[in-house]
Amino acid sequence: MAGQKVNREQVMAYRVAALGLAERSTERPGDLPLLELGVQEYTPGSVRVALAARTSADLDDRRLVMVWAARGAPHLHRRRELWDLARALWPVSDADATARIQSGQIREGMKLGLRAFTAAAEANREVVTSSMPRGEASTQVSKLVPKELTYFCKTCDAQHIAGNVWQHAGLAGGIQVESRGKDATLGPIKDWPGVPERNEGIDRLIRLYLRMLGPAGPLEVGKYFGSSTGEMKKVWPDDLAEVSVDGRKAWLPADAVGDLAEAEPVGGVRFVPPMDALLQGRDRDLLVPDKAQQKEVWRTLGNPGALLVDGEVAGVWRAKMSGRKRVDLTVTPFGTLNAKTRKAMETESAEVARARAVPDATVTYA
Repeated sequence: MAGQKVNREQVMAYRVAALGLAERSTERPGDLPLLELGVQEYTPGSVRVALAARTSADLDDRRLVMVWAARGAPHLHRRRELWDLARALWPVSDADATARIQSGQIREGMKLGLRAFTAAAEANREVVTSSMPRGEASTQVSKLVPKELTYFCKTCDAQHIAGNVWQHAGLAGGIQVESRGKDATLGPIKDWPGVPERNEGIDRLIRLYLRMLGPAGPLEVGKYFGSSTGEMKKVWPDDLAEVSVDGRKAWLPADAVGDLAEAEPVGGVRFVPPMDALLQGRDRDLLVPDKAQQKEVWRTLGNPGALLVDGEVAGVWRAKMSGRKRVDLTVTPFGTLNAKTRKAMETESAEVARARAVPDATVTYA
């Protein structure tokens, strides 16, 4: 039976607060609660923009490291939590493993389930023993894994390990992402214990998602971690509180229900980057109810950032660097922005400039 009844506005207010966007903190990045979930890097500098939206502290924090984490995507995480994270992200079953590495490139490899993860993780651990170019690591790893996990690349005239299984098993194999882009390099995580033997902590990850991006259900959690609804139902914690969001059944950690019930929208403006944690919730109809606006926020390629006004997604934005002195922000609002909001955006644009290490920012409207 559903307990607390809440509406969409309360859920949005709850998430904005839970994700650290209601009020800018003075804490160092590694001390922000968001780092438990991780901060995904989508474009160069996007991680720093996400941090700048949440804290006024220095954005450099040596306690943090970039790794292939949820869905095999690059995320910034606390170094001290990596081993626990690797075990929690390890598939809970063969079916779970197959769901996470679905790919038309390796149809037979998908059937290997957990063996695919183990083989890829062990190969990663054997190959990446020092800093090395990503391409070289891929070539060497491809030689060590079962052929079913590779595909023929016409461009390179060679067999390559499929990117999804390689990156999904990256953290488990003790790999960190040292740099991305043209000169991408990977390196070993110091003193890595080894390849996980089983999942330990999926219940903690489920609660973490719900605490940050809830209330939600197995469907949303499964999509976030690249798994399936069915597999998440099998490991769904039995101590969660059931709530009703505009008549839809959802769940939340029991100790967070009070915060949800009391959540109220806060004023202010934030420029959040593409793939910011706020945009990672899989219930997009709740985040952005308008279908046309959804297509602007979540594109097949080249997602923009989102403009957050008074706790709601009120538009999208893109940035272009103007040398080393300025970042130019082009905003496409979803409606009319009043003078107060535009002034707040001018002020907030300085945080994007800080994140991009330039002294100035401009705001124009598309």
